[in-house]
Amino acid sequence: MEEVVNELTLFEEDREPVVKVENVTMRFTLNKEKIDNLKEYFIRLIKGKLEYNNFVALNNVSFEIYKGDRLAILGLNGAGKSTLLKTIVGVYKPTEGKIMKKGVIAPLLELGAGFDPNYSGRENIYLYGAILGYSREYIDSKIEEIIEFSELGHFIEVPVKNYSSGMRSRLGFSIATAVEPDILILDEVLSVGDAKFRKKSLAKVKSMFDRGVTVLFVSHSIEQVKAICNKAILLEHGNIIASGEVNEVADVYEEKTTRTKTKTQQAVVPITDKEKKEDKKAMAEAKKAFDKIKEYEDEVVQAMAEKEDPERRYSIYLDIKKQYQTDSLTKEEFKEEVKKLLEADLSDPESPYASEHLSKFEARLQRVGKNDEKES
Repeated sequence: MEEVVNELTLFEEDREPVVKVENVTMRFTLNKEKIDNLKEYFIRLIKGKLEYNNFVALNNVSFEIYKGDRLAILGLNGAGKSTLLKTIVGVYKPTEGKIMKKGVIAPLLELGAGFDPNYSGRENIYLYGAILGYSREYIDSKIEEIIEFSELGHFIEVPVKNYSSGMRSRLGFSIATAVEPDILILDEVLSVGDAKFRKKSLAKVKSMFDRGVTVLFVSHSIEQVKAICNKAILLEHGNIIASGEVNEVADVYEEKTTRTKTKTQQAVVPITDKEKKEDKKAMAEAKKAFDKIKEYEDEVVQAMAEKEDPERRYSIYLDIKKQYQTDSLTKEEFKEEVKKLLEADLSDPESPYASEHLSKFEARLQRVGKNDEKES
């Protein structure tokens, strides 16, 4: 096989490409010396003493992808894989060349990057969903599916700052894959969580193939690449040096990795003792935070039990809690509303809760009574 190839050509006369990368070059400017304040920067600028190095991350890259193609982007660390994906998504604007795309793109690049650490997992589902462009109505229809897939259980009510990196990644993956995209972009995201979750993540991505989703996939795992992709390109220092059928390009990649390593890279990197301790600590902190939430809710329920009509009060409480979980109420407003509910006299017709939370039977009976009054 010819190792050096200038571009990936997937020529098909009867189809339009869904992604077309045309002569794309990406350059970054790096300062030779550290300048940590604005004053020093302007002094050097005026004196003409600012010195830069140009770093070429991508060099005249061209290829086309057609609907249903699953393209692997291979290369050693620093080859330009993630830069290429971010350029396609639109995070970076290419220095030269152009990129054309068709359809809805779901980028899974840095899972959980948009999370607010002080919000609960549930609240961050709505926040992260908004960042990805999902409507509130769409998230409402998918939220239980997202929570179930993430396997976070009751930790979904715990602030994300108490999550381990694996828990954040699992939640991010679950939100991002809830969409139905035309183009799915994956950057080393199928290594999140434990072995069981990785297997489930792979199955989730594969299920999208039946809908004809086009995939761009970056991974160091050759096993995953061969399981998912049918085509591949190999990058080295920002240049495409091999392209074509996935098994052929994977062979070239493996040959290169064996030159720089004493053994081939494994499909799954084992979890270190340090990572195990961090996960254990994060789980303990998350449990502690959840226990605080549970303790507060237990106190609320016990207080309701001493009031009249506790079942209706609890129904109202669940509505207030839902508003808090969907960002309609702040934490302070939520607690204030709960306090008002506990102090309210539900039998008082003037109470704000008297008519809003009647049972269906009571509401129907009330309407019948009003109709009888009108007839008499």
